[in-house]
Amino acid sequence: MRDLKADLKRKQQIFAQDGADVSMLRIWMADGTSANVLYRCMRWCATHRLGLVAYFFQWANKFLNGCVIGSGADFAAGFVIMHPVGIVINSKVSGGHNITLESGVVIGDEKGRSPTLANNIFVGAGAKIIGELTVADDVKIGANAVLTKNANKGATMLGIPAKAYMKTNNGVNQ
Repeated sequence: MRDLKADLKRKQQIFAQDGADVSMLRIWMADGTSANVLYRCMRWCATHRLGLVAYFFQWANKFLNGCVIGSGADFAAGFVIMHPVGIVINSKVSGGHNITLESGVVIGDEKGRSPTLANNIFVGAGAKIIGELTVADDVKIGANAVLTKNANKGATMLGIPAKAYMKTNNGVNQ
């Protein structure tokens, strides 16, 4: 449950960065928090060999939040689901600290191989991350981007297929 506490504190930090000073009570009531709670409960049960109970939490997340996360999906502390509807995550996915997901995100496998996400990653609404690839630290994946190749540290990935873009003083350059 330590990870859940870190998830909620990180969500509160995200709100603060956007200029909203919100209480922990409001964070508990925010969209996506129930999906985070059910994911952490499912994951705890799965790691403690309580498969049937883990399946119950997975099922509850699917029907209450429209969010399907495989019981083997493993995210470190600071995992934040902002809007859970349409999120689908394969059981083989692993992620580091401080990963933020918006609605409609799919993180899936291709031919039995799944992505690995490092730390401090933002995934925009509708983005897809598919196949055996690595998303390095500090990456932002834009809304509706389709990532099928590795993303290097600090990159902003945009488009279909996703390509790295860097912001310059004059705008955005590829």
